Amino acid sequence: MIQTVRGVHDLLPGETTLWQFLESEALSIFRRYGFEEIRTPLFEKTELFARAVGATTDIVEKEMYTFADRGGDSLSLRPEGTASVVRAFVQQSMHRHLPWKVWYRGPMFRYERPQKGRQRQFHQIGCELFGPEGPLADAELMAMAMHYLTGIGLKDALVLEINSLGCLACRAPYRDRLIAALRTSAAQLCDDCQNRLERNPLRVLDCKRESCRATITRAPVMLDHLCPGCHTHFAILKDHLTGLGISHQVNPLMVRGLDYYNRTAFEITAVGLGAQNAVAAGGRYDGLVEQMGGTATPAIGFAMGLERLALLLDGENRHTLPMEVYLVTLGNAAEQAGLKLADTLRKAGLSVELNLGGGSLKSQMKRAGRSQARFAMLIGDTELANNVVVVKDMLQSQQQEIPIPETVNHMITLCRTSP
Repeated sequence: MIQTVRGVHDLLPGETTLWQFLESEALSIFRRYGFEEIRTPLFEKTELFARAVGATTDIVEKEMYTFADRGGDSLSLRPEGTASVVRAFVQQSMHRHLPWKVWYRGPMFRYERPQKGRQRQFHQIGCELFGPEGPLADAELMAMAMHYLTGIGLKDALVLEINSLGCLACRAPYRDRLIAALRTSAAQLCDDCQNRLERNPLRVLDCKRESCRATITRAPVMLDHLCPGCHTHFAILKDHLTGLGISHQVNPLMVRGLDYYNRTAFEITAVGLGAQNAVAAGGRYDGLVEQMGGTATPAIGFAMGLERLALLLDGENRHTLPMEVYLVTLGNAAEQAGLKLADTLRKAGLSVELNLGGGSLKSQMKRAGRSQARFAMLIGDTELANNVVVVKDMLQSQQQEIPIPETVNHMITLCRTSP
């Protein structure tokens, strides 16, 4: 028996109902803020991710699925969504249409150790906003993320953490101070952090290993070395969030795992997911468009992991959409009539499951019960002769006969008024 590859899994019908709910809420809420959906390819030229994400990041060095096509080009399955959206922004000259607001959904791929909430094929919903450069845009984007997450029912479990990573002007001198401080305790750092020390020192601050935590807590933080512009930006952002009534915490050690971030960085974490507890994360990447060959354009975005959201909402029956009608047929003539009636009811907007497996009245009614349909409809030879159908309320265990010509209007009324 051939099984799924390690780190990927099937989404069965019971799970996809929840995922459809998460995606439909995104479509509804993001639209209210003026965001439109974009769909980018699953694979891109490897150079795109090396340039955008950062050649020295763990994602590019260790985690990408990279292969050569028949023409010899190096391609990679996308490990995240922002790089592809920026590539589309530059390629399609969207700097002429600012502000540009887009959201995306779909699978991403990273070769990581599979664990709860983290798979090698995982799914994200993300948003990208191009054009505005002030903290007002940052605050509105975070408000939208919180709006979405509270809208799906996670209000009591969420914590918004924010930080500033500075800009090129203030990060370069801070980087030198950080390297100098970390060198004094380099022997206490893990092997990964020792390798990062000279190439990507900010990533050391994000290490979760206990062997590194003591050294990290003694290191200088970016917030104490911001230039006046970055300091003001961060202060106004906090004021905006407070004005919106959005509770937030400053986390000076949060640096994010991608090189393109500057100034604002944020994460929304959830209680109950263990170590992999971030359900949404993002930040500002004002220099990335220019770095990718486009016209310099400020931008900010975030992404959310669908697997982690699904874990938090697992077992919530309110996301299921039970069938409204189960249609029972007895006899060849009734099957033909039932096929036509089911088609008519569906075209009228009702969800109908037609019994397709034959069987006795008793066996078909058992299937109707298992389907959790609100109503069962029965057609047999007697009902056809009398030009009626029998409608049974599966919750109240009451039934009545309805003339076939009145069935559609009657069922619409029943389904709209029933609890």
